[in-house]
Order: sequence, then structure tokens, then C-alpha cells
Amino acid sequence: MKPLIYDFSLEELQQWAKDNGEPAFRGGQIFDWLYVKRVNDFESMSNLSKTLRAKLTEQFSINALTEITKLESKDGTVKFLFGLHDDHAIETVIMKHNYGNSVCVTTQVGCRIGCTFCASTLGGLKRDLTAGEIVAQVVRSQQILDARGERVSSIVIMGTGEPFENYDATMRFLRLMIHEKGLNIGQRHITVSTSGIVPNIYKFAEEDTQINLAISIHAPNDALRSKLMPVNRRYPFDDVIESLRYYQAKTGRRISFEYALIGGVNDQPEHAKELAGVLKTMLCHVNLIPVNHVPERKYVRTSRNDIFEFQRILADQGVNVTIRREQGHDIAAACGQLRAKHMELG
Repeated sequence: MKPLIYDFSLEELQQWAKDNGEPAFRGGQIFDWLYVKRVNDFESMSNLSKTLRAKLTEQFSINALTEITKLESKDGTVKFLFGLHDDHAIETVIMKHNYGNSVCVTTQVGCRIGCTFCASTLGGLKRDLTAGEIVAQVVRSQQILDARGERVSSIVIMGTGEPFENYDATMRFLRLMIHEKGLNIGQRHITVSTSGIVPNIYKFAEEDTQINLAISIHAPNDALRSKLMPVNRRYPFDDVIESLRYYQAKTGRRISFEYALIGGVNDQPEHAKELAGVLKTMLCHVNLIPVNHVPERKYVRTSRNDIFEFQRILADQGVNVTIRREQGHDIAAACGQLRAKHMELG
């Protein structure tokens, strides 16, 4: 398997050019063709010599993703199932908002975190994606939006997988996304979501970025969170909160908490009061997510009135809180529903 060219930084492409007897600026031209002109093959890089284009074709792959299926929601959300070089598949979602287009990317084939309300973890973890395979999801999304004269305005790393268990590839992906000579996505328009991999929350605090951090919390205490999220047994609730307080002290940035409301499980007034007690001293925002249907899971949605009551209790305690607007529910592209659907058919 030839290396994927999206795995390489601008500096690495410049070095590759020099190693192949070319001036370093050729690496910059290649980078421009990939991220600004967004071509799908090396032959289209018309300001490079035929010899250089042949070397690129010989040494690199440029096509990381093969479209298997495409589903469009009535709300404008588009979900893609992409095949990878090794017959695995991943899902990527483009969501249309009134402020622009957001792309939800996947960082792993499958997931081993084991959240009991989520479809992504049902088949376990198959492998990590490379940085280039994550990059390719955004580039492909931008190519699709190019046809409409639109652009990717934000990225959420909330697809299948735990980004902080694929930390190095995720950080390389982020650096490629924010590069001013590439797609140049604003750091504050990118959010990375973790289930609470404590060592890498500390590590992320030292990265000196403006990228947003979101935490899947889903419970106000250790016992309940361990039932819903087995990862809590490795990284207990109090340790997660402590690491987030360190992150906040280090960066001064607001943290988002994602809380899936599950009928009769974690949605009672006492849960809201306990959660408020933990979070009210933190600079944060809570995103309440009515749990989405997954056939293999028996959970039911919290009633509409109980959702608003949960929100009211948090707000009355001074916690910034909103209820997530649902998108892509009719095509199983909503939170907790992503999976490689074709795997079920095999």
C-alpha cells in the first residue's frame, strides 16, 4: 500500500521535493493542489513537470475514500459511507446550519469505548484511521460543497471512534486543517469530542490551540456513569472532572459537556441538581441530547416535559445549557447512530 499523500504536512512535502531533486517550493505547489484546488489525481497538477507527476503517482496514493452509499435527510444532512483501502468502511456527515456547513468526521473504524446507548461501538474497534484518512473526509466534503459554491465552515470530531485514543493522528489532522495555506479552517470552528481519556486531556491542555473541547459526560456521578460508559471504570468521573479543571486553568477556554438524556435512567430532577453541583463553578456549556434510537439498545427517550425540566434546573443553578437541535435522525446520522451500515449486510 502506497502512503496516502494527505498524511504529509507542507514541510514534509517540501522535503520530499528536495529529496527528489526539486526545489522546496514544488512541495508548496503540491500542497496547494491538494487543499486549495482540491484535485483528485496527480496528473491534474499541471504546473508540475511530467516527471514529477509520475514520481507522485508512483510513490503516493491520493484516493483514500470510495463512496459506497450516500443518504440525504429531509433537513439537508448528508451521510456518506466510504470504503477504505482494506475493505473497512467509515461514515462522514455533512450538516447544513444557518451559519454554514459542518462536517462530522470519524477517527477510528469502530470504537471500543462501549457506551451502552451508542451504535458506533457495537462491532468493537477494528483499527485507527491515519491522519490522512481523516483529512480526506473533509477534503471530499469540501469538493462536494464546491459544486454549490459553499465551503466547510466548521468541523466536529464526533463521528465513530474516540479521537483521544487516536491522539497523534487526530492532532496531525487538526494541524493540517488549520494550516493557512490549506483549507484554513478557523481553530474556534473546530470541536474535538472525547469520552474522557484523562491522560490526553492533560496533553491537549498543553497543545496551545484555540480548538474547542467537548466531553461526553452523560451522568452526574461515578456509579451511574460507569453503567452507561464502561470507560469510566478506567478513568473515573472525579479524575475526568479534575483533568478538565486543569485544562480550563491552563487554557481559559470554555468546555462543552454532552449529556444524552435517557428516559428513566439519567434524566431525573435529582440528576440535574447533582450535575449542576459539579459544573456550576466551571466555565462550560451543557448540550442536552435526547437519546437517539438504536435498534440493539432498549433505551427510550426522555419526555419533552422532562427535557425542559432538566434544562430549567441546570439554568436555575447558573449553568449555561441548550437542547441540541436534531439533524439527520431520519437517515441514522444523528448523535449515537453512526455505524458502518453495510457491515450488517455481509
